[in-house]
Amino acid sequence: MPDHDHERRNAYGAPRRAALITGGTRGIGLGIARALARGRWDLLLSGLRPASDVAAIVEELQAFGGQVGYVAADISQPAGRTVLVDEARARHGALNALVNNAGRAPRVRADLIDATEDSFEEVLRTNLQGPYFLTQVIARDMLERTREDAAFQAAIVFVTSVSAEMASPNRGEYCVSKAGLAMAARLFAVRLAAAGIPVYDVRPGIIATDMTAAVKDAYDRRIADGLVPEGRWGQPDDVGRAVAALVGGDLPYATGSVIHLDGGLSLPRL
Repeated sequence: MPDHDHERRNAYGAPRRAALITGGTRGIGLGIARALARGRWDLLLSGLRPASDVAAIVEELQAFGGQVGYVAADISQPAGRTVLVDEARARHGALNALVNNAGRAPRVRADLIDATEDSFEEVLRTNLQGPYFLTQVIARDMLERTREDAAFQAAIVFVTSVSAEMASPNRGEYCVSKAGLAMAARLFAVRLAAAGIPVYDVRPGIIATDMTAAVKDAYDRRIADGLVPEGRWGQPDDVGRAVAALVGGDLPYATGSVIHLDGGLSLPRL
């Protein structure tokens, strides 16, 4: 890991902070990237699309004043994670924030009784195995930096879902992956607490993204019928603002906390 100077300053005189956001060029990930960019974080984003397809997004985020890079890397595969980690280390050394956001829905919403093992494996490799082992490597770098520099600040966010606790039998593999990811957040929170590295579990509800576009009409009706107490769809910016507060240190003494961003969807009601 290169010896980067984390006291270096950006063009506005503030110490530079660097974050890796997986799946950071669309949907919730882009909402998080925009929120951090507004705070003038340096960003490294990952996704599956070629760099040419996200050039406009990178340019938009750079306009806020931070450095923004992009890596096409499949976090479900060890080789993809290696490429991403190597780029993060080359650019920033140890990161100040890791946001595990990348995820996928099943290709087919199949009844629990009929869902395939191939679909289960594909979803879990992206939603659980990938972030679990990516965090393992990034956390090592964070721990090394904290041992060298007591002033170094870092945080990790797992973007899980209300599906970590709410059952949807027509996408069981997704629910299982998010429940597992929620436990991963707890595990890393316990492991890293003594080093002063907080870990958070952010659980979005029904958010307006590409992933939910196919079920928009159905959820429009259900929201109108009272499914979400706040009476609206969530927006990527709702999640972005919360994550920016977490990695910015605005919720101290709270490692392991679960942050529900669902408009009250998961509240038990009669």
